[in-house]
This record gives sequence, C-alpha cells and structure tokens, in this order.
Amino acid sequence: MKIAIYGRDFSNTALPYVQQVFDCLMEFGIEPYVYDKFSQFISGKVYFPKKLHIYRNNTDLKGQVDVLISLGGDGTMLDTLTLIRDSGIPVIGINFGRLGFLASINKGEIKSAIERLVNKKFSLDTRDLLTIESENNIFGHENFALNDVTIHRRDNSAMMIIHCYLNGEFLNSYWADGLIVATPTGSTAYSLSCGGPIIFPRSENFVITPVSAHNLNVRPVVISDSNTLSFELEGRSSKYLLSCDSRMEVVDCSIKFSVKKAGFQFNLIRLDNESYLSTLRNKLLWGIDTRNY
Repeated sequence: MKIAIYGRDFSNTALPYVQQVFDCLMEFGIEPYVYDKFSQFISGKVYFPKKLHIYRNNTDLKGQVDVLISLGGDGTMLDTLTLIRDSGIPVIGINFGRLGFLASINKGEIKSAIERLVNKKFSLDTRDLLTIESENNIFGHENFALNDVTIHRRDNSAMMIIHCYLNGEFLNSYWADGLIVATPTGSTAYSLSCGGPIIFPRSENFVITPVSAHNLNVRPVVISDSNTLSFELEGRSSKYLLSCDSRMEVVDCSIKFSVKKAGFQFNLIRLDNESYLSTLRNKLLWGIDTRNY
C-alpha cells in the first residue's frame, strides 16, 4: 500500500505521536509520500530510516498513492481537499486537535488504526461537496468545499443584506452578519454553532443558516442538494468575505455567484469499528450524564 502523509506545523507536544505514525509505517515496510512543507517542518525532529517520497501538489498524488493520512484536527483534514480534488484518494485523520468530527482517530489508537488501514479493514464514507461558480472565478481551481461556503461581513460595519435565490426564484433577503451554506458534513461545524440542524451524511441536502440574523422569524432552511443557490449582496461596505472551507477571499459586492453540488465526492475512511453515530455520541457526549463527571 502506498500512503501519503499531510500535516501542518504544530507544537512539539505532538511530535511523539508523529514519530509513532512513522514507526508504524516502518514496521509495515511502507515508504510514505510526505507533503513538502510538512517534511521540512519535521526534518531533524522525526526519525525515519527509509526513503521519504515528497509531494507538492495534487498532480504528484493522483495515481500514485492509495490512501492519505492527515495529522491534525478537522482544519488540517479540510486542507487535504485541495490536494485530493477529484482523484478519489480516500483520507483518514489522526486527531491532534480537540473535537475532531472528521479526524476521528484518537492519538492513543494510532498503531491499531494503521494496522487496520494496511490490512484494508475499512469502508469508505463518501461525502458530497459544494462548488462556487462566479463571474471572475473567485477561488480558481479550488472552488469546492467539504464543510461550507460562508458569506460574512468584512469588518465591524453594519449588517449585510444578502439576497438569496433558489433556482433563480427569490427565496429571502437576509439582514445578518453573514450566511452559511453547509453540506451534511459541515452541519456539525460553523452551521451548528449558529443554530443549524445536524444532517446525516448522504441525506442529499444542504442547509442555509443565517449568522446573527436581525429578523427573529428567520431560521435555517434545509433544501435538496439538486438545487442551485445564487446570491446578490448589498450593504454599507463595498466588499465582503467569502470563504470556501478554510480558504477566504475579499469580494466586491457587485460580483454575483452561485453555489451548488460539486461533480465529485470526498472519500472519508471509516475503520471497521467506527460509525457516524458513534462519532456523534463521542464528540457531543450524547447519552452521558455529564453531572457525574
């Protein structure tokens, strides 16, 4: 099996766990492909006796590796999307962060996780993506999101007015600090903190969640992912922020854009003893009386 490794810079407290990952790969005779910038970060800090293959972009990965391991939290895992793109390479995340809905492998499970990974004791959990289309191609070739597309005011100016259209028909004007369009995967992220519902994967839905809406009768709306949303903005500020997962651009209010389901999916690895329900229960402490802890 050919395995790629992706990670960001992090504190030295996580280095022993990174070393454990490389030790496990060495035990199975795997020479990993390591992201160039991450390789520079761990140089001299992590020991690996065999050759490390280096990759820099998505073209270095496509057709070359079977699996990608993300080392870090959910934000790190979202970064891998720009490297994976439409290649279909499945991704598994080892969580060095806090909550970890996507990067669900705990630091104490590294050895058993890699063993099951190498022995192919896993299934694929396919997740739908969003894509942004605009007049000036705002995000270039990285115009897709696994979690959400978010419109947000740029500074501390007055609230925005976001005009939203569903398949060309007027839906609503949102007086708010912003608006989130989230996938089922992103329903447990920013959308959830703004009062949005939890949507199960493969529900074939998106959720539109306002951020601090001025009108109290405005609530999150769940729509079929076969729809196309389009937006027009106005406000005192001439520019606003548009984010595509963790990537962000400053956009002029005159620019119109649309959001719809992308033409490819993201393959998330689920080990043989893992499920979405177990992740929800563990991360949200469902079924646990926290008064006893």
